[in-house]
Amino acid sequence: MSYQRSMRRDPRDNNNQSQIQSVIISSPDKTLLIVVAFLVIIGFLAIFSATAPKCLDEGGNPAQFLIKQLICFVVGFFGLKFFMNYDYKKLADWNVIIMSAILLSLFLVDFTPLGVVVNGAKRWINIAGFQLQPSEFAKPAVVLLLANAFRKDANLFDQNKWVWAFFPIIAMAGLIFIQPNLSMVILLGMTTVVMYMAAGGSMKLFLSCVGTMFVTVVIGLTTIIKPYQLQRLKTWRHPESDPLGAGYNIIQSLIAFASGGFSGVGYGGSIQKLSYLPECHTDFIFAIIAEELGFVGCVLVIGLFFTFMQRGFVIAARCPDMYGKLLAVGITFSIVFQAFMNMSVASSFLPTTGVPLPFISYGGSSLIVSMIMVGILLNISKKRIKKIRNRF
Repeated sequence: MSYQRSMRRDPRDNNNQSQIQSVIISSPDKTLLIVVAFLVIIGFLAIFSATAPKCLDEGGNPAQFLIKQLICFVVGFFGLKFFMNYDYKKLADWNVIIMSAILLSLFLVDFTPLGVVVNGAKRWINIAGFQLQPSEFAKPAVVLLLANAFRKDANLFDQNKWVWAFFPIIAMAGLIFIQPNLSMVILLGMTTVVMYMAAGGSMKLFLSCVGTMFVTVVIGLTTIIKPYQLQRLKTWRHPESDPLGAGYNIIQSLIAFASGGFSGVGYGGSIQKLSYLPECHTDFIFAIIAEELGFVGCVLVIGLFFTFMQRGFVIAARCPDMYGKLLAVGITFSIVFQAFMNMSVASSFLPTTGVPLPFISYGGSSLIVSMIMVGILLNISKKRIKKIRNRF
């Protein structure tokens, strides 16, 4: 740990004892690192348990999904290491390159044969035998762009120039929406709103934005939404109305929760993963955790994400500059809100959305992006404000 440059007096202190703020360079947040390590390990265990029976049934290697996830973890780990040591203030210089690359990749997914269709959604691009999901990379890109824009002017929406500042985000959201991937659009929209408020934006404009988002979602649900998405909404609260169709996944997921009880059926003992619950290693992996580890396992996972959120916001509060604060808030909210969406879908609290559980669900793009975002967050955690009281 070391002190950086000079100290400054805190103008909010009106006592005889004045406060002086000093920027301290320290090691990365160890608690956050431990939390992420536990989440990744839980993910490895859950993926192996959920996929091994299917692989064996098909005569393949029972660990083939785990091996692929491990390869992506290695890539993500190097990404974490790089961004943990790369000055986060220089990330703003990458905005144009990052946005251009993501917009191009989204265009290739939507309008060229390179796009891969899985379960009726065209969200992936095939590169050298590996499927990448460009919309996942839009999450850190939006956070970087918003942090750079809002640190200069929190009330950017009040001025005509906001259109140009947010055009890349609007373009990305549009390309993601037509894949279709409404859940990612909602995630990006909520991240925008939270970062705007964190930057000190006006409450009046905040409420206007929320209202506009609500109207947009309603219009999208009634005019642009795909038939299978509409059916998901219709059977969300009453899946028994279509038990073999749109309500099947939710029913099987709830059976997994009920089977798990308080302490679960034991690791590897899930019945629902035996071809009963589709996507049990991705969208519904939380249901498998609930079945095998029970209420205890669910509380553990939720507690880890809660701790992640707490550490992320503490890092934001301690950061000495607005850009770092906004990056920390955006990254923390994006990961935690996505986790909330996934777990809510598995427990039927929200309609089926198709978002993975960060660090845990099978999916290379999600894991790599999450690790990179954590690397940036750990980088920010190395700089924090310490207040020292002096008597005069």
